[in-house]
Amino acid sequence: MSADHESRPTFADVLAARRRIRPYLAPTPLIRADSLSDALGFDVLLKLEVLLPIRAFKVRGGVNLAAADHAAGRLPPVGMVAASTGNHGQSVAYAGRLFDVPVRVFVPEAANDVKTRAMERLGATVVRTGRDFDAAREAAEAYAAAQGARYVHSMNEPLLIAGVGTLYLEALEEAPDADVIFVPMGGGSGASAAGLVAKTVNPSARVIGVQAEGAPALHNAYRTGRLEETPAVKTEAEGLATRVAFSLPLAMIRDTVDDVVLVSDRELYAAQRLLLRHARVLPEMAGAAGLAAALRARDELQRRRVILPLTGANGSDDELSRVLSEGWD
Repeated sequence: MSADHESRPTFADVLAARRRIRPYLAPTPLIRADSLSDALGFDVLLKLEVLLPIRAFKVRGGVNLAAADHAAGRLPPVGMVAASTGNHGQSVAYAGRLFDVPVRVFVPEAANDVKTRAMERLGATVVRTGRDFDAAREAAEAYAAAQGARYVHSMNEPLLIAGVGTLYLEALEEAPDADVIFVPMGGGSGASAAGLVAKTVNPSARVIGVQAEGAPALHNAYRTGRLEETPAVKTEAEGLATRVAFSLPLAMIRDTVDDVVLVSDRELYAAQRLLLRHARVLPEMAGAAGLAAALRARDELQRRRVILPLTGANGSDDELSRVLSEGWD
């Protein structure tokens, strides 16, 4: 069973999500990165989602969904099923533990061990299957249908998007005069949430989605209006590595997001190094996508206020070693 995929969340749903998750998740800080701001010539406001319990923004959506379903009696005894490259699975696992519901997460065969071990520590059963996220997703959907589980789609799920919207509600309440928000974008739950909130709270703020050059399905779909698919993904940023676009976030993004841009893996690593050097924080590659895009637009952003959500800090050991071993200049 699953929610109505075509039912868009509203701003009222985001407000309800904030009330729902507040007993479980505290707001995260929004800080001005002074050294980075001085170096780049614009105000860099970092939203530290890396401080959440699973060190990633997606936990907001998982807790909102599980709390809502628990209150409505919609969580079956067999529990919840998800597919994930890591952070979504951790989100559902964390929520399952909060509400004492079994969770099974399907991950690609080569999934990040840091994230899979975290899911298992949270009590989830992890099933490795398929060459990429979308293959794992298909296996999860089949299993959930056969077992009668609550399938938690990582994108076509209004309660998840509403929960993620609380991130941008917090940020814009602290920085109501922000000019631009750069949002890392894999399947688009974050960008759709950011667009929904920004266009309600501060319609003059530009929302820019940021995808990896090697995984441009949603970038392409944003331009064509069709559910685009790529045959493979070619990025090491697993949080951005999806080869298909999904209906609900695509519809929302086309209505509320001002642009979608692409960045290379090289630019993502450079952004990670800058964040470590100037702000002493180290997000995973996907979490640095906002800064990577802002660096490209540096000349246009002079003297502007820019919100960059650091959406996750669950990089693999190999990824962290690469960032730490390469030069920072």
